[in-house]
Amino acid sequence: MSVRNKVGLLVRSAGTRWEISVGYATLDGDMAGGFAVIKDVPKTIVYELCRWRNGQGEEIIPASVIERAPSAELSPDQKDQDTLPPYDLLDRIIEEYVEFDRSVEEMVAAGLDKQTVGRITRMIDRNEYKRRQAPPGIKITSRAFGKDRRFPITNRFGA
Repeated sequence: MSVRNKVGLLVRSAGTRWEISVGYATLDGDMAGGFAVIKDVPKTIVYELCRWRNGQGEEIIPASVIERAPSAELSPDQKDQDTLPPYDLLDRIIEEYVEFDRSVEEMVAAGLDKQTVGRITRMIDRNEYKRRQAPPGIKITSRAFGKDRRFPITNRFGA
């Protein structure tokens, strides 16, 4: 942060939509910065964009970065998908809950696993406090976190 300030550049936050949704973005880590370029971009789309960019003639993003399983790196050999569903399913739950305001019951009736949906929606609700401290970012969905969707963080609402 201080190096960027010294040379007059803006620090960009690196958290994706699903990381910010479920709390896998760290306040003073990948959420630190003045602008969050991919805060409303699902992780599956981030990977597609990386592959597309590398397919333009020059490998800008090392293949090892794209192929390596994401990890919060809080413990040895930890992988995000040890505790989270596959990204396409996680993206779907986030979209249904946040974009379309679907309840757990509606998502279960549509064929999603009740335990998984319940756990992910609780994670989304519990991490509103982090999103309140996040930098602004580009909006690509119809209901981005922040101005479009806010959840109470006091009075045990939703607990």
